[in-house]
Amino acid sequence: MRIALYPGTFDPITLGHIDIIRRAAMLVDRLAIGVAINRDKRPLFSLEERVAMIEAECAKLSAQTGTEIIAHPFENLLIDCARDVGAQIIVRGLRAVADFEYEFQMVGMNRALDSTIETVFLMADAGHQAIASKLVKEIARLGGDVTKFVTPPVRAALVAKFA
Repeated sequence: MRIALYPGTFDPITLGHIDIIRRAAMLVDRLAIGVAINRDKRPLFSLEERVAMIEAECAKLSAQTGTEIIAHPFENLLIDCARDVGAQIIVRGLRAVADFEYEFQMVGMNRALDSTIETVFLMADAGHQAIASKLVKEIARLGGDVTKFVTPPVRAALVAKFA
């Protein structure tokens, strides 16, 4: 069974994340969405809210792809999270060259920690390359329309947070 881990903060989950999840799900039998508990980032949404959004969005994708997709909160090392879910693959999405430099360093460190777990990069779809959760939150905070960047339920959650 091919198991992959797609980690991130998902604060909130965007159409870019959903695109990577959909495409990764077509490559594996089971996909764990690692929801990072990163206190330094001070997320807008609680862990429970982020997991609920991911589960709602991924239920549709799981039905479409036939791949089991689960949300898995984690606060330990990424490589340990991969081991926890039995992943042989870590999936990372790339939007731009700037992402690659950071990701390249992470791959090296993760390979040093466990050379049996591979990292696979999926390039963001051209229509989603500019989407970043941080920017989506800023647009929503300032009353802008985030319809092009998130699903309707996530948009409603953003509007409610900033009401």
